Amino acid sequence: MGEDDLRQMIGRVKNGSLSRRGFVRRMAALGLTAPMATQLLAIAGAGSAQAQGSVPVYRPTRRGGGGQLKVLYWQASTLLNPHFAVGTTNQDASRVFYEPLAGWAADGTLHPVLAAEIPSLENGGLAADGRSVTWKLKRGVKWHDGQDFSADDVVFNWEYSRNPAVAAVTSGSYRDVNVVKVDDHTVRVEFTQPTPFWADAFVAATGQMIPKHLFQAFNGPNSRDAPTNLRPVGTGAYRFSSFLPGDTLRAELNPNYHMNNRPFFDTLEVKGGGDAVSAARAVLQTGDFDYAWNLQVEDELLKRLEAANRGRVNIVESGGIEFVQLNCTDPNREIDGERSHISTQHPAFSDPAVRQAMALLIDRNALQQFIYGRGGPATANFLNNPPRFTSPNMRWEFNIARANEILDAAGWVRGRDGIRAKNNVRLRFVYQTSVNAPRQRTQAVYKQAAQRAGIDLELKSVTASVFFSSDVANPDTFTKFYADMQMYTTTMPQADPQRFMNQYVSWEMSTRANSWQGRNIVRWKNDEYDAAFRAAESEIDPVKRAALFIRMNDLIVGSNHIIPLVKRPLVSGSVNNLRHVLSGWDGTFWALQDWWRET
Repeated sequence: MGEDDLRQMIGRVKNGSLSRRGFVRRMAALGLTAPMATQLLAIAGAGSAQAQGSVPVYRPTRRGGGGQLKVLYWQASTLLNPHFAVGTTNQDASRVFYEPLAGWAADGTLHPVLAAEIPSLENGGLAADGRSVTWKLKRGVKWHDGQDFSADDVVFNWEYSRNPAVAAVTSGSYRDVNVVKVDDHTVRVEFTQPTPFWADAFVAATGQMIPKHLFQAFNGPNSRDAPTNLRPVGTGAYRFSSFLPGDTLRAELNPNYHMNNRPFFDTLEVKGGGDAVSAARAVLQTGDFDYAWNLQVEDELLKRLEAANRGRVNIVESGGIEFVQLNCTDPNREIDGERSHISTQHPAFSDPAVRQAMALLIDRNALQQFIYGRGGPATANFLNNPPRFTSPNMRWEFNIARANEILDAAGWVRGRDGIRAKNNVRLRFVYQTSVNAPRQRTQAVYKQAAQRAGIDLELKSVTASVFFSSDVANPDTFTKFYADMQMYTTTMPQADPQRFMNQYVSWEMSTRANSWQGRNIVRWKNDEYDAAFRAAESEIDPVKRAALFIRMNDLIVGSNHIIPLVKRPLVSGSVNNLRHVLSGWDGTFWALQDWWRET
């Protein structure tokens, strides 16, 4: 498309002959993401960054009266502070009570929550030089205890998250920005350089606001001692009733919620534990629950359960990826009381030949065809969405013969028991993941192929509530990575890859010093990757910025320290009369206030 064509199309948006949504769709067909397309409109003065129609119209005409909403999370939450929320379940549980300034709708556009509007060049919220964004806050919002929500709370969340003594998992979104209170209902986020992705701090999962008046006494080494970590006081549509970590969360309607006629349901129960199959049955087959999260279940079984006509499977496009990590460090060597210490190297995976062989020994096509189906298309990339950031360079291959050739050439020799070894290092690895039927089947597929290459995999399955826990005393959490290999899904919380791809920058390594809250769990370090990430943070040209993220994908995937398996759209189940608002770019409960039941 030429510049004149683009100007004409923007002109049509301005005169009303083309909808903003239509413009976004046409740009998507040309490879431009929705946030970038809406930003073009903002720059051209054709409206704010909030797309019209990005969130369905809410129908109920009064607050409450909807009875109970029952939700199943087979991975139970363990805490209710979003700044300590390791894993999706804790982020979602926190989101029942806490709200950000804005959230991401399914089409990748921003939707205001605690903000009065989405910042744009047109309304003066975005600085022309890309060095600041000003947020105007919604007035009249109150915390659940009746205190007023204000700019002081926003500034406090910035101070709290970036405090090293707090060791917040959200620190990466706040460490390199400055936040200034303009007035009681306005804050300005200042950047040290032009910043194309300004919608990180205070947005979506990492932007959930906690109240200053209840947390300011715990802004330091005592942060884990705050009573409100388990008894939240937020601004959300539901107030806290009770919480049993690892089991059940209960909430009740907030009568003073800041959105009219919301919420619809009187009470909410989020039941944790069990497994994905039983959760699918409880919604799709029996209708005992209204909604089931993350149905990582063989697709053939889901289709059979849908045949009962009590519920439906929801598949929402996202950037999630199921993948295997090969530890960069030595999980069996302890330094200063810490295993997998960043000063160590893995005795086998430090050899590129071993990593290359491991990448050849997993049949992604079989995973898609026989396990995941609709819920898991095979992929060679870690970064798969939005489309313009997808690398065309990566390929996956299942080739046991080739793996054997590579190991032979690298000097890894089979012993009497068939297991290869070199310099007293044996290719015998502990391969861990959470308890989940598709994951255990994937482990079995991998183990069988690895055996044919002289590699022995010891399969380890950890209860999901433990594996994804933030418990610093538990050795089996995925952030500690005290195994040779591990597998799980990582989600993409925004329709932009910046936060997603910071999982491999050197300054985000998960260590004891940061309470294992760093996002670089594989503990991989690459100077070229770090430089590309830093360049992308300030690259305004969308084409050049996309190229940088593609290069990052190619570097980490090409290292074979991570092995992408299948893309993971959001797969959930709901009863037929439940009306919800889901997004692949935000948490399940990002628009919980808009859920209702049709009678």
